[in-house]
Amino acid sequence: METATETERKYNVPSGFALPSFDGAAGVRELGDAETHELDATYFDTDDLRLARNKRTLRRRTGGEDAGWHLKTPAGASSRTEHRMPLTDGDDVPAELVAEVRTIVRTRPLLPVARLRTHRVETPLRDGDGRTLALVAQDRVGAETDAGEQHWEELEVELVDGGPDVLDAVEGLLRAAGATPAAGPSKLARALGDRLAAAPRRRRKINPVLRYAREQRETVEEQDPGVRAGDAESVHKMRVATRRLRSSLKTFKASFEPQRSAALSDELKWLATCLGDVRDGQVLSQKLLAGTNDFPEVTAGIRAHLDAQVERGRAALTEALDSDRYLALLDAMDALVDDPEPDDAGALSRARKALRKADRLLDEAMAGGADAELHEARKSYKRARYAVEIFAPSAGKPGKRLVKRLTALQDVLGAHQDSVVAQEVLREVSRAAPDAFGYGVLWARQERVGEQTRAELPPVIAASRSTSLRSWLG
Repeated sequence: METATETERKYNVPSGFALPSFDGAAGVRELGDAETHELDATYFDTDDLRLARNKRTLRRRTGGEDAGWHLKTPAGASSRTEHRMPLTDGDDVPAELVAEVRTIVRTRPLLPVARLRTHRVETPLRDGDGRTLALVAQDRVGAETDAGEQHWEELEVELVDGGPDVLDAVEGLLRAAGATPAAGPSKLARALGDRLAAAPRRRRKINPVLRYAREQRETVEEQDPGVRAGDAESVHKMRVATRRLRSSLKTFKASFEPQRSAALSDELKWLATCLGDVRDGQVLSQKLLAGTNDFPEVTAGIRAHLDAQVERGRAALTEALDSDRYLALLDAMDALVDDPEPDDAGALSRARKALRKADRLLDEAMAGGADAELHEARKSYKRARYAVEIFAPSAGKPGKRLVKRLTALQDVLGAHQDSVVAQEVLREVSRAAPDAFGYGVLWARQERVGEQTRAELPPVIAASRSTSLRSWLG
């Protein structure tokens, strides 16, 4: 599968529209010879048009210089990423393209929803060196859907070697000649017409908790392609989103339907665990390998151990994302966060209680001195910070500063827990080593990290408990 980014603008034009002169428009000096193409494209989508509603188009097209299967996905205001595959016989969408949209279509079949036949006249705009800056395509379109046939003319300007200034200059000349920016994002959207009309939105005000939950749902879906591609940052972001949503379900129980919430919480824990099996190894690798230059054999042993852990995690994560269980989880998220929510007038007080509980657990941990207790306090602060994040924007600067200081506290607690886990890994790997001296040195270093982070905690705790920053919580 090949991918490319295309940047283009579309225009409605009257029948028989003639191109104006583009000479001098952002470096344009001449028009190349026009080429004519007969394009025949069948578009595929679910019966409820999930791809089109998510600004994706999937087609099988013959004719032109790029005949084949094309999947277009958003990549910016005027840009889209196009995934291309060669033509195949029949209407079976290639599995590679199905995988790209699986989180959107879920288990629904992809069926033909429209056929567009386009007579295209394509004219290159070139600079003085003969370089093609953009292509102007004049299209005469015939569209067939279940609703009948439509015919129209339109024009596309696609960048090749030019910059955004070319698009702006060409647009000014086209509009002066009678062209108008296209109302819809694609030919398919125009062909589908009323079928694609957005459902009327409920006017009911959405409470902050539900809005936050929907943002986490969207993050999980957005990061899916990157996670499948092995991108470490995508794994991190999806994991955080699952944790935030699960935390919200626990802290703000009154904001969600109880049975659905409980079932989804269990599934989010499963997904977060799969993501953690990859992410934890990546984080530990960065921390441990940074201090092993003096011990090459130790470096090799740690790297082999953690690389194997990450690879096992990736294999399990890929299997999880390809499972029906994962698709059912996505459906469950939709069902929970898209339904009208029960009233939860006490949501803000729940955030306050979550923070007070975290304070209490940390005070007990500091007094007791056990690493396990500090870890529990860290997890509690994570839930509290997520709860505070929901309401912080409405509190202005105090809210923003409180989140920042809670994050700083959580970072110190996290660094301490990382040192504890690192010591456990070193102990485990050293068992099979012929000489454990290097591992012992590194273990002692991590022990010192734990002592240092404990020493850093008191001022960070005090900063997070400023009365002026917390007063808005009530």
